[in-house]
Amino acid sequence: MAALHALKNGLALALVCLLLTSCGFHLKKASNLPDDLKVITLVGDDEKSALFELVEKELIASKVELNQGGKHPELKIHKDRLERQILSLFDNGQVAEYELAYSVSYTLKRPGQKAINQSFELYRNYQDDPDNALAKAKELDLLLSEIRKQASRRIVRELSQL
Repeated sequence: MAALHALKNGLALALVCLLLTSCGFHLKKASNLPDDLKVITLVGDDEKSALFELVEKELIASKVELNQGGKHPELKIHKDRLERQILSLFDNGQVAEYELAYSVSYTLKRPGQKAINQSFELYRNYQDDPDNALAKAKELDLLLSEIRKQASRRIVRELSQL
């Protein structure tokens, strides 16, 4: 009886593995940057911005050596931009919900090659409540922090594919 139960469990596990591999699912691995991007010069329009600091941390976490000058590839982070658009209003005409659009652009210059310009936008919906202005301000700060973290990860991930 125990052998039959073990056989059923083994077949169920094999079936699950087969289904996962046949649908194309695979675990996401860390971004492996090409060898020519293991040493990079990081510059930016605003080197004190939160995005610039997060990209710097992501590159260090990806085992990239940050160097100033020389004949190394240069990653330039352009000024990021946040735009708000009204999505809905309360009955009294106050804003109930915003759509936040966070735009990021950067340029990768490799020695002897043409510069590659990349840009993307991340979107989030944000509900506003005038009765809880302080709490909503803190929530907005947290939301912007998460968007910037996602943008910095995306930049490093895109570098691994350029």
